[in-house]
Amino acid sequence: MQDEVVMDLLKEIQAYWSTRTEGYSEVNQKELEGMQRGAWLKVLEEQFPSCEKDQLRILDIGTGPGFFPRILAEQGYHVTAVDYTYEMLEKARENTKGLEEFITFFQMDAQNLDFPDQSFDVVISRNLTWNLPDPRRAYEEWYRVLDKGGKLLNFDANWYSYLYDEEQRKAYEQDRQNVEEQNLDDHYLCTDIDRMEKIAYQVPLSAASRPQWDVKVLREIGFEQIKTDTQIWKQVWSEEERLNYQSTPMFMIAAVRGK
Repeated sequence: MQDEVVMDLLKEIQAYWSTRTEGYSEVNQKELEGMQRGAWLKVLEEQFPSCEKDQLRILDIGTGPGFFPRILAEQGYHVTAVDYTYEMLEKARENTKGLEEFITFFQMDAQNLDFPDQSFDVVISRNLTWNLPDPRRAYEEWYRVLDKGGKLLNFDANWYSYLYDEEQRKAYEQDRQNVEEQNLDDHYLCTDIDRMEKIAYQVPLSAASRPQWDVKVLREIGFEQIKTDTQIWKQVWSEEERLNYQSTPMFMIAAVRGK
């Protein structure tokens, strides 16, 4: 994409997520009150390098309302958290009151980070890369800010792939029906679907086959020990989330910057 086109799309994405702050925070609150809090902490800690908590430099990219910083700071980890949307960061600060000594927030573009080279031991991200105009550029930046031997943990899914695949659309529509039949909250009803689909058509990963695309790009950038777990959703999703997103299961990508 040309720089001007990317900037216009970033503004559109930023404007959309600024309207989703309250709704997304409510989703995070349900996670904090449910099994997800402990499940996510377990998954993260199993992947972290062996190091004292207060020595581990963690960067959370696309922090949203601050779910990862909160559950990590409560355990004594120090987290730097960035998001492109000002409203999300304000909500994240509100959601992590009392943990200020452990968390530092910055408004920043995931594709152009304002950190020196090799600043972090771990980079984590959840449900972000699919929504980026230039995900390869983002991965290059994440590699740059990781220290040698540092670890990338990315959690994502093939969100909005139904825009390009009729079978996926049928599965997505079946998810909506299943949720209604079980009298559960439909997580898509709190989104402006038309607006989000318009954005999804413009970002490249909606049409990509993932995590295969990610593995190829990470290898080209220089990451090593690249592993994927396409069953990670079974560890971290509640029954409500499983029904909502059965057609788009979450995967984990773990990779290491070479020494």
